[in-house]
Amino acid sequence: MTSLVLLSGWGIDARIWRPLASHWPADWQVLTPNWPGYRGSSPLDSPLDMTELARRMAGQLPGDSLWVGWSLGALLAARLLTHLPRPSALIILGMGKRFTTPNTDGRGVNDAEFAMFRRAFARDPAATWAHFLRWQLGGEPEPRRSHRQLRDLLGDAPPADVTTLRHGLEQLHELDIGDTLEHPPCPIHSLRGNDDPLIPPGSDHAPLPGCGHCPQLSQPDALAKRVISIAERQVTHS
Repeated sequence: MTSLVLLSGWGIDARIWRPLASHWPADWQVLTPNWPGYRGSSPLDSPLDMTELARRMAGQLPGDSLWVGWSLGALLAARLLTHLPRPSALIILGMGKRFTTPNTDGRGVNDAEFAMFRRAFARDPAATWAHFLRWQLGGEPEPRRSHRQLRDLLGDAPPADVTTLRHGLEQLHELDIGDTLEHPPCPIHSLRGNDDPLIPPGSDHAPLPGCGHCPQLSQPDALAKRVISIAERQVTHS
């Protein structure tokens, strides 16, 4: 039996994976844990303490399973590879070696843009969270429809407290998984939507056509098929 763990990103909890529920094989075990601080759980004491994060997540990230980390969840999952029993493989979805990029040509999020976003969050966390939901959906084929889907899943309030969201922004700013990608402790596969407004194109990313940062909403069938294909290749390789 294949065990699959789906890990969500900043400001969005495990409900983001619900549109994929009907697409998984019937004999798969699919886990969708939340990160600390989401849906009422206590936040981390230190956002960059991966030892603490590993301790909190140990029971929810079984070894010999396939992990899919999306957005911030990809950065955290990659950093946890050296702290927990290694998965059979890690799929990094919608993330490069780090979140911010030096690019100034509109591809991805540069440091200046992210600094502005953090200042806006300090002034009005709820409004900034709502803006982010719309911002990340800019590359979907029907952004308004995807936004309605997302709000139907999450409701009108952030699924984490302000401390957790602020910690998440620090993680997005500081975490760099370049060394992990260069020297992977397990097989790592990178996927990105062709029109992702947050992550610039890269030769190491396998493209997902017809979607942006949130293929869970706009292309759930295509995303699930790609994950299933990777899982089947891992079994064959093993």
